[in-house]
Amino acid sequence: MNKYLKYGLWSVGAVIALCAAVIAYIALTFDPNAYKPRIIQAVKESKQRTLKLDGDITLHFFPSIGVSLSKVSLSQFQSEQEFVSVDNASVSLKLLPLLARQVVVDEVAVSGVKAQFVKYKNGKTNLDDLLGKEAAPAPAPAPVPSSEASAPMLFDIASVQLDKTELSYRDEASGARYSVQELSLKTGRIANGIPGKIEFAAHVQSSKPKLDIAAQIKTTLTFDLEKNRFQVQGLELQASGSALDFTDLIVKASGDANAQPATEEFSMKQFALSASGIKEKNKFEARLDAPSLNLTRDKFTGDGITLNAKLDGALGDIVTTLSLPGIEGNASAFKVGSMALDVDVKQAEQAFKLKLTSPVAGSLDAQQFNLSDIKLALDATGDKLPGKSISSELKGSIQADLGRQSIQGKMSGGLLQSQVKAKLAVNNFSVPMIRYDLEVDQFDADPYMPKKTAASAEQGKAQGSSAEQGIGKSTAAPEQPFDLSALKTLNLQGSLRIGSLKAANIKVAQLRVDVKAKDGMVNIAPISARLYQGSIDGRASVNALTNGFAVNEKLTGIDIAPLLQDAANLDLAEGRGNVVLDLTAQGNTVSGLKKALNGKASVDLSNGAIKGINLEKLVQGVQNLGKESSVQTLGVDKNEKTPFSEFKASFKVHNGVAHNDDLAVKSTVLRVTGKGDIDIGRGNMDYNAKAIFARTEQGKTATLPVNISGTFNDLKYKVDYNALIADVAKQKLDEKKDELKARARDELKKGLKDLFK
Repeated sequence: MNKYLKYGLWSVGAVIALCAAVIAYIALTFDPNAYKPRIIQAVKESKQRTLKLDGDITLHFFPSIGVSLSKVSLSQFQSEQEFVSVDNASVSLKLLPLLARQVVVDEVAVSGVKAQFVKYKNGKTNLDDLLGKEAAPAPAPAPVPSSEASAPMLFDIASVQLDKTELSYRDEASGARYSVQELSLKTGRIANGIPGKIEFAAHVQSSKPKLDIAAQIKTTLTFDLEKNRFQVQGLELQASGSALDFTDLIVKASGDANAQPATEEFSMKQFALSASGIKEKNKFEARLDAPSLNLTRDKFTGDGITLNAKLDGALGDIVTTLSLPGIEGNASAFKVGSMALDVDVKQAEQAFKLKLTSPVAGSLDAQQFNLSDIKLALDATGDKLPGKSISSELKGSIQADLGRQSIQGKMSGGLLQSQVKAKLAVNNFSVPMIRYDLEVDQFDADPYMPKKTAASAEQGKAQGSSAEQGIGKSTAAPEQPFDLSALKTLNLQGSLRIGSLKAANIKVAQLRVDVKAKDGMVNIAPISARLYQGSIDGRASVNALTNGFAVNEKLTGIDIAPLLQDAANLDLAEGRGNVVLDLTAQGNTVSGLKKALNGKASVDLSNGAIKGINLEKLVQGVQNLGKESSVQTLGVDKNEKTPFSEFKASFKVHNGVAHNDDLAVKSTVLRVTGKGDIDIGRGNMDYNAKAIFARTEQGKTATLPVNISGTFNDLKYKVDYNALIADVAKQKLDEKKDELKARARDELKKGLKDLFK
């Protein structure tokens, strides 16, 4: 037995020695570089591309089988322009494991890869000839079953190293360009069931969308190809650069993940994602934390998922936190514990805190979601807020059916010191159809509106005066046109009702505003309210297609003095009566609309006064006026006024100029008539009035011409005393003539009587 074993061992040794000798002979005598011309020619003939092998080809046979290449390049199809090039590449396989159907790679190392991919305008690419369709091969004969099942081919890679790699892609049709530079990949052992470290880095750039990102990834990867299972542990991802409109972008991610695609099982543990950057000078930060998230084919669960976001911009510091304490369910039905959304806004003069909580339930299959018990709390503090603080709380619900593109909600409760009831419905998300109904008991908007400082008011007055006089150059920023494009697709219908409202210092009660908007037309009707001891009733419209506006309003029984004071801070008149407006305009700026006003208006007041001048006082003691009296220009005197029992006037408005020629003002001692223009577009007026006074009980009168001109902020009254004196003198002369005629008549009668005695 020992004899046979001895001979057997000698035989095996001889075979191994023979194989080693053969391999050694091949390694010493075979030169692959001698075949370069044939390889280059074969590529040229079969692919019509130029292959360059400027470096040496080195083969290794023991203890590993491998090959090394250097300075290799391949040209574009039918061109000498370079398509892909490699500085160095090497790969080696262990020899003995191949006999056991195992692929064990010592190392894969590639350096200096450059490749350029192009998609032409005709839709073809510079890869088509390499990946072109070929005739389908004849079906292979069915394999003959073996008595023993074949063992699967196993592979094991000691390491992979890829560096100095550059890839680019150009789409000539769209003009988009993409590139990957400084790409590197370094791995540890890659084998079935064996954890292997991976380090990856790349610099990615693109033009559409705009992207410039440098990214690095470190992790440990474990996979089981037989069970189709993959695991990532200790993920560390970092990326920085710019994307879209975001600059100084920094993104980080960490955590563990498992995936079993065959059974549709996925899970994440201790996953964290953070991002920060700048968009349009607004800084932002965001972070997502998911301690546990599990997804299976028919179920998903999660614990304590939170999302934090911070925005530092023009509106102040805004911090938002979304918490999902517990998620469970499946595609057909799921529910979330008391979801919480917290928003903190800190501004220079005030701060806001908003908190929304609600359970969430729904169905992913049906795309239906229900927030059945929403609680919305708002707290605000600030020196300019009413009482320096406000607290509000709303309750309601929201239902969303994304499959049918429908969202409905209702809320009620306190909001900004008001009691609110609101209903909202949105359908068809592509072109939303919005329906709403909003009811508010009372609201004071002024505390929440920006205040106009005295300095800015004086500056505006000065600029307005200079502009009207045509002198100087305005330093104010040019007026920005408003954009009505959003109204062109707006489909809106709803009603707003407010018990009492104060806005821009105007006070109204029982306000109702109904709006219908569709196809670029916005109709607001009715617009009705009680205000200043009277009422308003009318309608308005906006045509977004033509930038056209129309107003048709009637104010009945209005107390004009507080309305002018509150609305425009003007103290020009007092009295009660009616005002009718029927105006249209077209333009895309406020000043342009004023200059394009057309239509008509009328005023009918009673028992009031024209403030700023006392016409009666001006002609008191008119008999004492001397020859030196002439035309005088007077400013507005807030302590003076001219009472009237009736004030009527109608206006025809054309291109921003309101013309009147039927002024009729009456009082116990005067009558006023007049005509002239009020230029609304340029903020000035030029009006000529005649004040007719009763001087005696016998009805004698005196007429005083008055011209009112200047800007609305600086009106001047020009009083023509010469005309008044001339009128009085003429009346006295007429009286004297009548007296002389009467005396001559009396003397004639007396002479006739004496003659016939």
